[in-house]
Amino acid sequence: MKVVYPGSFDPLTYGHLDLIKRASKIFDEVVVAVGNNLQKAPLFSLTKRVKLVKEAIKNLGNVSLAQFDGLIIDYVKNKNIKTVIRGLRAISDFEYEFQMALTNRKLDADVETIFMMPDESYSYLSSKLIKEIANLGGDVSQFVPPFVEKELRKATSCKP
Repeated sequence: MKVVYPGSFDPLTYGHLDLIKRASKIFDEVVVAVGNNLQKAPLFSLTKRVKLVKEAIKNLGNVSLAQFDGLIIDYVKNKNIKTVIRGLRAISDFEYEFQMALTNRKLDADVETIFMMPDESYSYLSSKLIKEIANLGGDVSQFVPPFVEKELRKATSCKP
């Protein structure tokens, strides 16, 4: 079975990687779909986010990369994929993710959403928080891979 893990991945975190790796053990193929959401103001361009995700998944044989614009439900329908995974870190994520899953079900009842929780050591991580730490000159090395940390430093003009 093929599954899509969509997100903005701005930046990619160890929490995202944890879900990708665990999903790759459950599903035949995992498509990490990097979204171009114009309502968000990403730190990294879509091209940069795709490049960083590509680097992170290069050794995972059944994980591929895609990018999409618009609704994830339209992307999965177009690719004939029937399952989407979403990460839940805490109760605060649940309401939003639950609403999104139900809305997607209304848009296409054939597409299922599966929620996965990251390892508890990553349950507090958010891309927004990591960007804030980086902007304030903090050490993000325990939250993101080294190649992401390097790009965060460049983007926020912070030095190691």
